Amino acid sequence: MPTWIDLSVPVVTGMPVYPGDPAVDVSPALRAPRDGVNVLQLHMGSQSGTHVDAPYHVDDAWPRLDELPLERFAGHAVVADVRGLPARAPITPELLAPALRQLRPGSLVLLATGWSAYWGTDHYLAHPWLTPEAAEALVAAGIRTVAVDALSVDPTPQPGDTTADFELPAHRVLCGAGGVIAENLTGLDQVVGVPHVELFLFPLRLPGADGAPVRAVARAV
Repeated sequence: MPTWIDLSVPVVTGMPVYPGDPAVDVSPALRAPRDGVNVLQLHMGSQSGTHVDAPYHVDDAWPRLDELPLERFAGHAVVADVRGLPARAPITPELLAPALRQLRPGSLVLLATGWSAYWGTDHYLAHPWLTPEAAEALVAAGIRTVAVDALSVDPTPQPGDTTADFELPAHRVLCGAGGVIAENLTGLDQVVGVPHVELFLFPLRLPGADGAPVRAVARAV
């Protein structure tokens, strides 16, 4: 029987966000004892929690979320196991070579860095990152969807850094090819070594958006 695996972080008040993004607040708007129903009020950015980036996230001229085909958000997944790298280590084409040999048309790529273990700590900002050359190798292999268990596929500014020092080169390579990037996945150790994995990353339907939260789910066979 297939196993369904939730790869999403919970959406809660005060959860980690990318430096400078809106804080997340989840609070009751209506309460059943008083109002007859329970309804939550959500305040969050489009890049909060487990989410996807559309190409428009980094360039106004590139496709927005609702302009992308649905097949960008679901399909057969290949897991690139790059766990064990030190903080802020580059993920090079050589590290992706075993995964690249498994790819087939329409595959999605899961980058398993193991960095979700640091979710909620300052060390989460020091995740490994995808080099532009590695991103180009993925695009050359026909990949248009890359998901990672870290805050970004590019280096994240640390305290004392300025965002102006970070130009998001891997984002620009992947998004420039019309691809999508999913970030802040968790629990990818559960799919490492699994022979067949299907990945589902369907976002909220936000017209004209740069991205949206997703419920990232794997179906392991």
